[in-house]
Amino acid sequence: MLRFDKKFFALALSALCLQGPVLAQPAPIKIGYVNTFSGPIGTLGQDMYDGFMLGVEQNAGKLGGVPVQILKQDDQFKPDAAVQIVQKLIEKDNVPIITGIAGSNVMMAVQKQVTGKEVFLISANAGPSPMAGAQCSPYQFVASWQNDSWAEAAGKYAQDKGYKRMVLLASNYQAGKDAIRGFKKYFKGQVLDEAYPGLTQPDFAAELAPIAASKPDAVFAFIPGGQAVNFTRQYQQAGLLKTVPLLTVGMMDGTTLPALKDAALGVQAVHFWAPDTDNAVSRQFVEAFEKRHGRIPSNFAAQGYDSALLLDAAIERVKGNVTDKKAFMAALKAGSAKSVRGTLRFDNNNFPISNWYAFEVAKDAKGRVSLKTVATPLKDYRDSYHAECPMS
Repeated sequence: MLRFDKKFFALALSALCLQGPVLAQPAPIKIGYVNTFSGPIGTLGQDMYDGFMLGVEQNAGKLGGVPVQILKQDDQFKPDAAVQIVQKLIEKDNVPIITGIAGSNVMMAVQKQVTGKEVFLISANAGPSPMAGAQCSPYQFVASWQNDSWAEAAGKYAQDKGYKRMVLLASNYQAGKDAIRGFKKYFKGQVLDEAYPGLTQPDFAAELAPIAASKPDAVFAFIPGGQAVNFTRQYQQAGLLKTVPLLTVGMMDGTTLPALKDAALGVQAVHFWAPDTDNAVSRQFVEAFEKRHGRIPSNFAAQGYDSALLLDAAIERVKGNVTDKKAFMAALKAGSAKSVRGTLRFDNNNFPISNWYAFEVAKDAKGRVSLKTVATPLKDYRDSYHAECPMS
């Protein structure tokens, strides 16, 4: 028979009291991560995810000091699939936040479904024009840019370069149409031709042949994902790169340059960030990403990282209480003092106010093909649709 030792029990109870109360750990905040991980732009979604998760990992699995549970979903670049995924995340998993989303076609399919349920939508890439204007929402924040803006900056850069006659090409979907429209806002020269190749089109001979014949001053192109490699390589192999400068958006970065290598040297690109962006957060991000993944981070990875930094700052401001929607909304609106672009600050429509830079594909200090900053076409730029947003 076991003997009950009163003296031992008293000592044990005293020890427990000295330790103080055991504090309950906060329940993890569920975050739905919806992106494209398969198909022609799957590399973009993966880089966005890798950047986002780097931000989470650097905080020991927490954002704002609170544990987070990331529910990763592949939308396959299919709006219908994304709608079903988002519905499950909201109704079954009860997520208060959804982030990611590479494709504007996907974003347009899910935006109202998410924000209409008062779930916070943090875009790390897609920024279609309706969302920046009349369809803006206090539950929607874009940690990347508005679709037209990089093309607008490219048009400004082309104008500054003195190009007079140009051919414009973009993939045939929402972001491609936004890009062409945005480019023409600032480019005042003659547009010799516009072409909209299919999003999964592997061969661009039909688009390249007229370029050689019309002899423009330059070509502007937005052919995203894996097709950017095919297009650029075919452009270079056709001998066009030697005679007709190629100005791009969304095509030259860490997702494509490792495959293109020297074939892309001299191509021009426009974005709000590149690996040589000179601020403390950007330098730290590039170093950490290269150490973690063994490759130069892309713009998409940088945007994913910025979305994690935004959530980290906002969740910390509300001490993890994201159920207080008004407070969390205000916390997100305050942006982030830590960002690869320096500081992330939002306009009235919850899209960033950013500088836009022009780059040239060149060798970096380690002899790798990367991007070199050459100009700043637009500074502290507000997107073209913010005035259409009814939010103040």
